[in-house]
Amino acid sequence: RMQNSRNKPCSCPSLKLREVASMYFTMVAAFLVILVVALQGSAPRGSDFPYKVPLDPQGLLELSWNVSYPEQAVHFQLLIRELRFGLLFGMSDRGEFENADLAVLWSDGHSSYFGDAWSDAEGQLHMDSQQDYQLLGARRAPEGLYLLFRRAFSTCDPKDYLIEDGTVHLIYGILEKPVPSLQAINISALHGGLQRVQLLKPNISVPQLPGDMKSMEITAPDVVIPSQETTYWCYMAELPKGFPKHHIIMYEPVVTAGNEALVHHMEVFQCAADFDSFPRYNGPCDSKMKPERLNYCRHVLAAWAMGAQAFYYPEEAGLAFGGPGSSRYLRLEIHYHNPLVFKGRRDSSGIRLYYTASLRPYDAGIMELGLVYTPVMAIPPGEDAFVLTGYCTDKCTQ
Repeated sequence: RMQNSRNKPCSCPSLKLREVASMYFTMVAAFLVILVVALQGSAPRGSDFPYKVPLDPQGLLELSWNVSYPEQAVHFQLLIRELRFGLLFGMSDRGEFENADLAVLWSDGHSSYFGDAWSDAEGQLHMDSQQDYQLLGARRAPEGLYLLFRRAFSTCDPKDYLIEDGTVHLIYGILEKPVPSLQAINISALHGGLQRVQLLKPNISVPQLPGDMKSMEITAPDVVIPSQETTYWCYMAELPKGFPKHHIIMYEPVVTAGNEALVHHMEVFQCAADFDSFPRYNGPCDSKMKPERLNYCRHVLAAWAMGAQAFYYPEEAGLAFGGPGSSRYLRLEIHYHNPLVFKGRRDSSGIRLYYTASLRPYDAGIMELGLVYTPVMAIPPGEDAFVLTGYCTDKCTQ
């Protein structure tokens, strides 16, 4: 049974978890006051919050969470590296700040407050009469302030977002100045943005891994991320000559520390076996210098997107690579999302493949569904509805 707290928003000191409630000032700005409520006992382990994603391009806000299906709830841990006078965190249908479901931490310059709120169609904030974002505690650490709070999947509150399977649009906003009340927060003046994640993860147990498992990393060779908003980077790699057939049984991301907010998604492709060799290449995928033959490297071996964990194949199957009739050439593709146009960032991210020579009963396969990106997919202006239809040829289901 889900229970909803109907308590009014309270100042942080009234929390049950108050062992220490102290004000501190930053070295730079003596007027910055943040109230900290210390958690009882030791700090939560990283394994308590297995899913993690940066919220903003600078990595100032980092969200970790876990999913409890018995409780039908999500527990959030939000790391705020440089807290000014509060923040907004929440969910909305398409990532807009209007008609949003929000947890708000704000300071009037003396005390800090936390509450469950919602915004109307004009973006005006209102305190929710039913407090379903439950603040569990906060703690100060060298890397910043951690907020821990909980939200049920479904709260039966018409002002709350229903957390379901699929993509959830998370929104955030940082308060740069103190505010006397929740209603005084001006959403349009906030430094904020959105992040898309899959909040509800499948509850799958990790299969037993074989003793002869090996690994290899397909990573970018210390590239300088271009100072532009969007870059697709391509890098060619090779399997050893005579590499026999193996099964990939697991893979996981390798993301260069500090670039977690820039590496948006990655894929490893295997090239077509029709060609004996492929040219070496390390550069933007849309460059005129990219060899035409790289377009024949489209067979997916592994794919990862921000917020995803390691991927495991079931014990009876693995993805085949290597051996006769299989190309030993691989193409790594990384999408860098750099909206703040950072310059000079170096990156060696990629994907780590785990594989075994003990072949499993079945070869796994990957099927991609959808339409190729073309300008034809653009929605014409003024349309009430716009339908795109795709067809799978028999090659898809071979």
